[in-house]
Amino acid sequence: MPPALQNPFLLWFVLSAALAVVCYFTMRKELRVRATLYGAFILACVVAMWPPYGKGDAPGKIHLGLDLKGGIHLVLQVQTDDALNATIDDGVSTVRSQAATKGIQVAAVNRVDPTSFKVDGIEPARVKDVHDILGDYFRATDGWDVRQQGSQGFLVRMTDPLVSRLRDSTVEEAMRTLERRINQLGVAEPIIAQTGSKGDQILVQLPGVTDVEQAKRVIGTRAQLSLKIVEDAAGSRESLLEKTAGKVPDNMEVVQGQGREAGQPEFYLVRKESVITGRDLKNARAGVGQTNEPDVQFTLNPAGADKFKRETGRNIGRRLAIILDGSVASAPTIQSQIGAEGQITGRFTTQEADELSKILRAGALPATLTYLQELTVGASLGRDSIREGVAAAGIGMAFLGIFMVVYYRLSGVNAIVALTANLVILLGAMAYTGATLTLPGIAGVILTVGVGVDTNVLVFERIREELRNGKTVKAAINNGFERVWITILDTHATALIAAAFLFQFGTGPVKGFAVTLVMGLVANIFASYFVSHFIFEWVLGKRQAASLSI
Repeated sequence: MPPALQNPFLLWFVLSAALAVVCYFTMRKELRVRATLYGAFILACVVAMWPPYGKGDAPGKIHLGLDLKGGIHLVLQVQTDDALNATIDDGVSTVRSQAATKGIQVAAVNRVDPTSFKVDGIEPARVKDVHDILGDYFRATDGWDVRQQGSQGFLVRMTDPLVSRLRDSTVEEAMRTLERRINQLGVAEPIIAQTGSKGDQILVQLPGVTDVEQAKRVIGTRAQLSLKIVEDAAGSRESLLEKTAGKVPDNMEVVQGQGREAGQPEFYLVRKESVITGRDLKNARAGVGQTNEPDVQFTLNPAGADKFKRETGRNIGRRLAIILDGSVASAPTIQSQIGAEGQITGRFTTQEADELSKILRAGALPATLTYLQELTVGASLGRDSIREGVAAAGIGMAFLGIFMVVYYRLSGVNAIVALTANLVILLGAMAYTGATLTLPGIAGVILTVGVGVDTNVLVFERIREELRNGKTVKAAINNGFERVWITILDTHATALIAAAFLFQFGTGPVKGFAVTLVMGLVANIFASYFVSHFIFEWVLGKRQAASLSI
């Protein structure tokens, strides 16, 4: 199958179009041929959609949206400046390490803002060497602008296109990470979509999830893991910096974490360069340590394992800080060389260890997420919405059925059969494509019923006009259907165009309405034209009817 047709929505439309073409060119075929074709198609739709939705926890064939099933609705703001700051900090570290490697004296390399950093106090004889370093690592073709400031300094700035690309890629990476984390929760049919006027917000809908706090912990934790060698530790920041004249060395940083005693903080002076990071993880799982306390056991990929083995072998007897999201979870002493496996301890509960292992497996978020909107929909409210929606559709069908039978007599029964076929095809299409039915989607179903009735009214009024002009019953039916065919296509095409715009530019609920409307319109062309025409011919058969109940 071509890759384009692996999309179930596109495949449905292709099959529908093919069926319409087949139906149009088989209009002159025997009734038995058409009966077999139409009946097989409608039966396939019934099999695809039954049961439409389950009872209790039993799954149905049609996926229900958040407003019908209950769950959590979140809107998250991606702090893209975090990713810009991280990129600039990487640049600062690169310049510092390259200058140290080549023996260049530099007074300071500091971040100015999220998009730039400056290099100051370069020894005059080595300014050109620093310029060469900056030219090698921060090329203009990659989106960097390097400018000399004074005789002994440089300003390195990201260009606007690079900033835009980094912001976009940060949101995209955050969405992929959220998708992996939500899959760890086992949520069926989650919705994760980019939203907001600047495209820096993420809409998350988790149908069926009731534990809001757990979901927020799993979604919002950045899970930035790094293991760094500890140079010193003390109970306060001031005590820690006494040995360094109150100043943190350029290649080190101070990180706070849990002390050896519960509830007592401890400050750690650690190297900025990590031994390993979360990117080196191959797997993580919750386990139990030697003291029977919950921990997280991890396995490294080959590159990470080699690096970890080399660095732990060099630093036996020293402490290794395990840093999670900027806080030291624990700082055990390296007893021996460590290979591909290790443990993270930190007075975790069993649930916290399980959640952390899932988060680490899914990967770290590239930026902090803040909650802009939070909404919880109860399952009982969803059941009420389904019941009321079905009742509204049923009442609407009943009134329309009564009207059609009263106004068009027995021909109204034909319209009711066509409407029923329309709904069956619509629900079958939703089940087949995996589309999600939402509360606005139910409104789309009801609107589809109205469009179906409107189509039947067009056909029946045309048949009446043909009968008044003296045509025979069969001729009136054939002329009535043929002469409204273009009108039906025009009206449905304009509605399909409007629905396409709603789907393209609308948010979740609006898209749910557009999906059901599009499928309903396609189904209505088949049901109200081909099925209805077939029923007239089947009832009349080969006999010459003198009148028609219309």
